[in-house]
Amino acid sequence: MMADEEEEVERILLKLQELVDQLYSFRECYFETHSVEDAGRKQQDVREEMEKTLQQMKEVVGSVQGKAQVLMLTGKALNVTPDYSPKAEELLSKAVKLEPKLVEAWNQLGEVYWKKGDVAAAHTCFSGALTHCKNKVSLQNLSMVLRQLRTDSGDEHSRHVMDSVRQAKLAVQMDIHDGRSWYILGNAYLSLYFNTGQNPKISQQALSAYAQAEKVDRTASSNPDLHLNRATLHKYEENYGEALEGFSRAAALDPAWPEPQQREQQLLEFLNRLTSLLESKGKVKTKKLQSMLGNLRPAHLGPCGDGRYQSASGQKVTLELKPLSTLQPGVNSGAVVLGKVVFSLTTEEKVPLFRWTLLCSDGVQYGAELGSAHWRLCGHP
Repeated sequence: MMADEEEEVERILLKLQELVDQLYSFRECYFETHSVEDAGRKQQDVREEMEKTLQQMKEVVGSVQGKAQVLMLTGKALNVTPDYSPKAEELLSKAVKLEPKLVEAWNQLGEVYWKKGDVAAAHTCFSGALTHCKNKVSLQNLSMVLRQLRTDSGDEHSRHVMDSVRQAKLAVQMDIHDGRSWYILGNAYLSLYFNTGQNPKISQQALSAYAQAEKVDRTASSNPDLHLNRATLHKYEENYGEALEGFSRAAALDPAWPEPQQREQQLLEFLNRLTSLLESKGKVKTKKLQSMLGNLRPAHLGPCGDGRYQSASGQKVTLELKPLSTLQPGVNSGAVVLGKVVFSLTTEEKVPLFRWTLLCSDGVQYGAELGSAHWRLCGHP
């Protein structure tokens, strides 16, 4: 190929890359040029922008049509919407056959398979891309797809979740200013939180990752998935105000997505039921309540009654009987209470761990234990 021809090919490829970059920038930065009220139009606007970009690319391609890079860029343009595109799969498959080391084509093909519902094929694409070149996009996508792989056992799923966290950390290490990497790390920690007994340290790591995503990437705040996932974490940490705000924000950013609205409504209904039962003291009649509390005896404290407690790990804890009124949110090390459960309230959602709400009374004050994290007696959640 003559030097002039090489320069022409390079010029065309640069122009095609520019057009595709502009298309993806339009999608990612949509709310920088549109208001939240336009959220319902976003997907249609992106499709229209895609069609315009494809037409412009067609006019530019010329003699380089059929090259792996052109096939990849065209497939990437078709892949800009959340829908599966058979044409994108066809073009990207051809691109990786023509140039097996074209990492971006492997990443795009993996996303196409993911949208198609073929998670195993997506995993193969992202893993394969990393064998050619370590890159943050493959690490990001591999972190996400690992959590969706079908497994035969809970232990295998747990290993996938741990591996998901490792891949997300590697992506962050490659570029600490990439908001998508931080967001995906937050999601990985969120999955780990629900797979390891809801450790509050892990929840804080997830929240910190989400906050960092917003700090380094101005478009992260317009990501409805980030708001929904963070709201889910706030909900199970019993930060209900933040949870409701997050569900509402996610719904506003993607009105066609029903889940945020459903989750917000479910939480509101739960809180309304809880408030009603708290106000009516569980709808327990006064005489019955007095009878319940009158039967309280120190012997009911069982192994905690002698002022000492030994955990399953062998740790010895000195205990002190305290009224509910002295307890504080969080860990109450060494505290033991004596009371009666007035009512319990479970949620209707399918959740990773059984959650409940109890209203307890010790004859002096009522206290609600929300989930299993509001009061941690004896320092043992």
